[in-house]
Amino acid sequence: MAELILEILEELEKEDFKKFKCYLNEGVLEGCRPIPWGRLEDQSRTGVVTLMKDYYGDKRVNITQEILKKISRNDLIERLENGQSRSKAASPLSSSHQGPDTENNKLQSIKENQKPSMEDKYKDTPEGFEDSVEFTPLNNIYTELYVIEGDCEGVNNEHEVRQIETASRKQRKEDTPIKCNDIFKLLPGQDITIRKVLTKGIAGIGKTISVKKFVLDWATGEANQDVDLVFVLPFRELNLIEDEYSLLGLLQEFHPETRGIENIELDYCKLVFIFDGLDESRLPLNFQHNKILSDVKTKSSVDVLLTNLIKGTLLPSALLWITSRPAAANQIPHEYFHRRTEVQGFSDPQKEEYFKKRFRDQDLANRIFAQVKTSRSLYIMCYIPLFCWISASVLERPDIGEIPITLTGMYTQYLLIQSNIKNKRHGIKNETETQKLLESDKEILLKLGKLAFQQLEKGNLVFYEEDLRECDINVTEASRSGVCTDFFKQETAWKKKIFSFVHLSLQEYLAALHVLDSFTHQQINALGSFLPSESSEPSLHDLHKKAIQKALESENGHLDLFLRFLLGLSLDSNQSLLQGLLKQTGGNSESIEETVEYIKRCIMGRYSPERCINLLHCLSELGDDSLEKEVQQYLSSGRDILPAHCSALACMLLNSEKLLDEFDVSKYNTSDYGRWRLIPVVKHCRKAV
Repeated sequence: MAELILEILEELEKEDFKKFKCYLNEGVLEGCRPIPWGRLEDQSRTGVVTLMKDYYGDKRVNITQEILKKISRNDLIERLENGQSRSKAASPLSSSHQGPDTENNKLQSIKENQKPSMEDKYKDTPEGFEDSVEFTPLNNIYTELYVIEGDCEGVNNEHEVRQIETASRKQRKEDTPIKCNDIFKLLPGQDITIRKVLTKGIAGIGKTISVKKFVLDWATGEANQDVDLVFVLPFRELNLIEDEYSLLGLLQEFHPETRGIENIELDYCKLVFIFDGLDESRLPLNFQHNKILSDVKTKSSVDVLLTNLIKGTLLPSALLWITSRPAAANQIPHEYFHRRTEVQGFSDPQKEEYFKKRFRDQDLANRIFAQVKTSRSLYIMCYIPLFCWISASVLERPDIGEIPITLTGMYTQYLLIQSNIKNKRHGIKNETETQKLLESDKEILLKLGKLAFQQLEKGNLVFYEEDLRECDINVTEASRSGVCTDFFKQETAWKKKIFSFVHLSLQEYLAALHVLDSFTHQQINALGSFLPSESSEPSLHDLHKKAIQKALESENGHLDLFLRFLLGLSLDSNQSLLQGLLKQTGGNSESIEETVEYIKRCIMGRYSPERCINLLHCLSELGDDSLEKEVQQYLSSGRDILPAHCSALACMLLNSEKLLDEFDVSKYNTSDYGRWRLIPVVKHCRKAV
């Protein structure tokens, strides 16, 4: 039927075809929703047929008849009713492979080449550090993530970790989890074809591992066997392409095993395009002004190819899956997606499952999981799969000593382990030798810290050789550092190196390390706006105060975790662990006390509830729990609760082990402003009264 409707549309003159699209935009049958003009305007006739199938299914014939009546083309109505076709030749290859044998054979040959290649590429995943990396079968460690349909709260301006710290309250009974292999499949009650999917999730939450699992299961015959070919095109690699390519040429550069696809009618194949890491894109993605392209053999810039694929003017029947961090998702208009999903990481049972899969020794797995649960902040962070891995890497070591209970403590131990393993041939016996090893790594680590700080201010997660050179980093030296991950695409024509930190939070930790190191060496110019310009010899409290102010001024909270790390690293206990790397500031107690009091005053101010909760986490990093103790005293005495105490109460309730079934705001004696500070709890309980 699609072929017949296409033939009907090809009979229409340009003006009549435009009218046809206008009627589709208005809606011509009761109960059939109109197609947005943004999706219709630039569509070819093939694209319109695909959209009609997506929106109307079997009703598309009736809708075509109604529109043909309105534009006075009764001759075409008769042909449509009789099911007549001008072309008596066999139709091209369809997605169910009902075409000529030669087409089937060509496609099958390419498919047989691609599947083993993709299986070999995605079957294993690296685990461990640079000098002791091991490749573990993905299926042995993969834990299904909690993925739900829809945007939980629209545009979220919280720091990504703050989003995760409240995510447990978003996993409600009515949420329907979606497995990665079902990303294009309908949920019960849905009746629209899903071709384009956006999956959001914070850095390290597991978007890329989900992509790998989808591809692996297709390649091994476990799922989605109706799909003909799969093309994975990471944005971090698309950034590097400066030459113009046709879509066919681009696909064969990324997937050489698919050479020969130029002999296939791709419009009638079931293709999946996966664009991973929209947040890493440095392409303009100019949907309004890019030229329209519908021919897969026409050369153009990568940006033009992408916008036309997404808009559906190029290969309109293809399936597209795009992943992104939340802050970058709005680069593509929502109207182009049939489904929007959000990865919320591990649920509580999935956290435990991860640790049990991570270690063969189940006694060790249970011990480590129990240790993680002793710190609510660490336990919450384990919603992020990569943080589970960091925690496991730290806590499995028998020489860990005192178990870290703060984020700063965990990341400091993680940094020490990387340094120790990188230099394991020296044999570590005591803290003095650890100090010497840190001294040997000091230059590269501090340079990476400078890079982390500069890129954090710019909002970049991925960087290239020119970015490293700006910080005087030797590319080879960085590649050998366990702190920096080096991805090298060898099978393409653009052999360039791409760098990123293991996780955004590690970038924020190293950025804080750089700021504190610059402060201790009085390199005020290097810190720019992070130190008051009027002070020639600023105190540690001056640095803290300026950082707190900048974090509170940030619209999306991108400095919240950086601030926690900066404060945590100011403690003597953490600085003593980093001897050899970080110059000891010494005599910090007075500045720390001033900072604690300043944070309390900020909490008393008129900042948003989310910002105040992050400030309470900052107090925890500084080892201060006085506000929480005051809250307990106020609650037991029945006295009115101050707004600052309401923020502390909200933090305590959100971090409690038990999910609240009901939260009654009225039982707390406080002002309306104080109740406003309790909104985060109201949002994330099952029932609020």
